Amino acid sequence: MSATHVGRTAPADAPAARLWLRRFLALDAAVTGANALAYLAASGPLRDLLGVDRALLACGGVFLLVYAAGVGFLASRRHPPVLAVRCVVEANVAWAVLSVAALALWLSPSTAGTVWIPLQAAVVAGFAALQYGALRAATARG
Repeated sequence: MSATHVGRTAPADAPAARLWLRRFLALDAAVTGANALAYLAASGPLRDLLGVDRALLACGGVFLLVYAAGVGFLASRRHPPVLAVRCVVEANVAWAVLSVAALALWLSPSTAGTVWIPLQAAVVAGFAALQYGALRAATARG
């Protein structure tokens, strides 16, 4: 059986883990939101730099802006729901895997894009790992 909210049935060290979880979620929201705004505001110049379709960047920017708002909302909760945090972790893993798959299978970016896409995937995978570790620590039973 697992907790439905982070920290509600966890041991005494859970408040520190919950704080780190919320920090990792907030950092994810900030970085994702910054990417979203860049993709929306500068999709033309980024298309030229990265060699990725402008519409793909703009649509990705809209998606990332909504996603960042949701992750930021979770970060603001004192006890983020475990299921919602797991969804964030899984979405981050999916984004990282799909980014690398897109690079390998259907995108033909510039050299900068070939560097940027796996770098972005690695950062997102790092967020997933940090969030997962903090979630496990926050919900561990003593």
